Amino acid sequence: MAWFMGVDIGSSSTKGVLTGNGALKHFLVLPSGINYRQTADRLRDELLAQAGVSAADIAGIVATGQGAANAGYAGRQVTDIRCCARGINSLFPSARTIIDVQAQSSRAIRLSAGGQVTNFVASEKCASGSGRFLDVIANVLQIDLDEFGPLSLKSRNPITFTTGCAVFGESEAISRVAEGVAKEDILAGVHAALAGKLSALVDRVGLELDCAISGGGALDIGLIRSVESRLNVTLLVPPHPQIVTALGAAIIAEYGDESPLKKAQAERASMAPGSLGGEL
Repeated sequence: MAWFMGVDIGSSSTKGVLTGNGALKHFLVLPSGINYRQTADRLRDELLAQAGVSAADIAGIVATGQGAANAGYAGRQVTDIRCCARGINSLFPSARTIIDVQAQSSRAIRLSAGGQVTNFVASEKCASGSGRFLDVIANVLQIDLDEFGPLSLKSRNPITFTTGCAVFGESEAISRVAEGVAKEDILAGVHAALAGKLSALVDRVGLELDCAISGGGALDIGLIRSVESRLNVTLLVPPHPQIVTALGAAIIAEYGDESPLKKAQAERASMAPGSLGGEL
């Protein structure tokens, strides 16, 4: 079996995926740190060791993300929007809209029936529209991000954030803590504020079902529920949403710009009686 690798180097974390025959085989997530090149090399080495293969066994590598240029071993760089789309399309062929919540930005992406990107918009530079806002509030409340979602679901009186700015949002959260507001109500308010930002992005590209969510923000069940309530949809959630873009990069490394489904259809057509590649 031929192996293919996708590497997604983001500002917060670096993700690597190994695929074979279009299926996910192994993945790894590391903190990006301050030296992207060093992290990219470490990711490759640890991922290969995890799979028990050598660099010579890898038939193709695609890098993506803001630090893609630091993966010098990659044969190709592809935009993270395209990689995210390919990753979601491989998992959920019915998806036509993607909400991608990353550490530094969020995007709403529209897909064609073939999984091609037809439109997208990104959040403004302010962290209040990205997963970074969750990090900021988690630090204020002194809780782990893993606790964020489940705790927020216990809220009975979620607060309303009066600002759309992450800096002022942090100050507002500190004030609410001083007032004795329950942590779960502050967290639910954060989710509602971020869900409002995400739904505005979706409105700009036009919601079409099915709708999927990806990125590290999709690990937060509270955010998922808040977005679902805001958009009145049931989101498709990948089993490992933080590696979707890296998965898409690996699939592009394996299949090129043609989707696996279209390639399979073309191969079947070529074998049909009467076709150029079929029986006479």
